[in-house]
Amino acid sequence: MSKSVAILGLGTMGVGMAANLLKAGFSLAVYNRTPEKAKALVGDGARLASTPAEAVRDASIVISMLADDAASREVWMGHDGALAAVKKDTILIESSTVSPAWIAEFADATTTKGAKLLDAPVTGSRIQAASGQLSFLIGGEEATLEAATPVLKAMSKEIIHLGPVGSGARMKLINNFLCGVQIASLAEGLTWIERSGLDGEKALAVLKAGAPGSPLLGAISARMTAHDYSVNFLLKLMAKDLRYAEEDAAHSKVSLKTAEAARSLFDTAVAKGFADKDMSSVIEPIRSK
Repeated sequence: MSKSVAILGLGTMGVGMAANLLKAGFSLAVYNRTPEKAKALVGDGARLASTPAEAVRDASIVISMLADDAASREVWMGHDGALAAVKKDTILIESSTVSPAWIAEFADATTTKGAKLLDAPVTGSRIQAASGQLSFLIGGEEATLEAATPVLKAMSKEIIHLGPVGSGARMKLINNFLCGVQIASLAEGLTWIERSGLDGEKALAVLKAGAPGSPLLGAISARMTAHDYSVNFLLKLMAKDLRYAEEDAAHSKVSLKTAEAARSLFDTAVAKGFADKDMSSVIEPIRSK
């Protein structure tokens, strides 16, 4: 396998992923809509491209880590998009959290081009991306995954093959649906604790040690308690993921009522100015009522 890789998107996750590819010795081209974010990576040896098409010109594997369907579509298929410039048999890895509907459309375009697609969203946030401890949720062919594994291993602690193209995207939405509902419930529960006169530290200790306890509850409650909303996962992206989850579940005749309720809290937080804060800041509009 060629060691030439391109990564499209240097946001909260992409910048850490790119850094680990450089550490692993891959020749790396990067593209980001705001090129300033690539400065440190260029200093470490990455080639900064001015367009997605330029980024992928020599790559055998191309990874995208973008905000949503619209951003993915634009980078892959818009003006100077990457898909038109990739060579036959190039492996395309869509690691953004996007809808299965978009993945299906993109897969058709990829096949027409003669490239190979893995949908490979990740679990983990900024810290895991920076430390190379992400988990990849993979949809795609076994042979394609085998060829891409050395690149994926440089960024991850585990690689989970879930089935054909689209499987990774759907699993990621199920994962984030459950996370979003728990975070929204925690925001309401913690506000209840704060207003009730209970000792907050003792109350959270009970929750973390009991049946509601989870790594997510521990991490998010700490941020909420400290009012520390430095970004690990953008709040506006959780609102988007819950919307995508509702839409995809509807195709299986499942109505995600809890996702709808949670999304209303995240949408309120977006409207109140917390869109670009960490998702734990969803508690603030509830606190201020």
